[in-house]
Amino acid sequence: MRILYLGSSSGTSGHRAAAMARLGHEVTLLDPYQALPAGRVVSPLLAQWNRYTGGLGLVELARRWVLRQIDGAHFDLAWVDHGAMVGASLVRELKARIPRVLCYCIDDPFGGRDATLWRGFLGALPFYDLLVVVRTPNIEEAYAHGARKVMRVFMSADEVAHRPRALPASDYEQWRSDVLFVGTAFPERGPFLADLVRLGVPLTLYGNRYDRLPEWRILKPYWRAADASTTDSYANAISAAKVCLGLLSRGNRDLHTTRSMEIPSLGRVLCAERTPEHSALYDEDVEAVFWSNAQECAAQCFDLLGDESRRQAIAEAGRARFLKSPWRNDQVVQDILTTVTGTTAERVRVEKAAGS
Repeated sequence: MRILYLGSSSGTSGHRAAAMARLGHEVTLLDPYQALPAGRVVSPLLAQWNRYTGGLGLVELARRWVLRQIDGAHFDLAWVDHGAMVGASLVRELKARIPRVLCYCIDDPFGGRDATLWRGFLGALPFYDLLVVVRTPNIEEAYAHGARKVMRVFMSADEVAHRPRALPASDYEQWRSDVLFVGTAFPERGPFLADLVRLGVPLTLYGNRYDRLPEWRILKPYWRAADASTTDSYANAISAAKVCLGLLSRGNRDLHTTRSMEIPSLGRVLCAERTPEHSALYDEDVEAVFWSNAQECAAQCFDLLGDESRRQAIAEAGRARFLKSPWRNDQVVQDILTTVTGTTAERVRVEKAAGS
């Protein structure tokens, strides 16, 4: 198919677009944020404006820019990734030109953490042929906001970007760590990570906003950099770690995250919060290690650090389980395209996470 992909070329969005190309589709990728002025001063200001006004004025700029870019082009399907910068007017105009228009949203637009950001998205919901979500509560919430059809999938890892890699000695020395967490510093993560430090866990942190946490003084010696978000830096950091933490976002109502797939895919040990979804994904203490508080997390980390053979066995079993699962980008993307086009019997995933 000829697919118009409205999303970022980086991060998990870029991975999904790459999966479409691997599946044999012709993909035209346009990032609606490219419609906005850029610069060291302007970009942060526009990001704040977008977050607190729901893209007031910016969604219209994105609409005009996208329509200019695709003028005269023909597509079989449009895939909107994330969707915060795509409003109802643009979706209606896309549907006038393209047979199927869907939205895949990896965030939680109904959870309240970034409520104002999603005003345009919510207005566009009734016009999509399919909305794909990654949280069970989002199914009924989306229907309540007018969605026509909702499909639930788990988050996924990429078969290419997150395949195991052997690092050269110099890269390994740059990235190596004992217990690693890569991610943004949300408020609930500060006390937990500070508790790990107090318990003596040899922690390494990558990510932004840590300097805004009340626990920054405690965490600063363990923080290496604000950015390990490129595909290579993220994968290198995980590949050179002995134990990788899987923290959740309370504001996003997470019961699993992309790390839940990416860490095992890269062949490392997932040490994550115990949730129904994590327990459904992996056999505890065989394919991954779980915990319910900082004390249990610290104990698990020390045990894994002191037992290389167990650590290796869990990493290998976790990767084997991941490879048997459907939560790989090629499979997830194919399932979504099959569902929206109706080329075979529909396979709408609305199962409860713990029972999947």
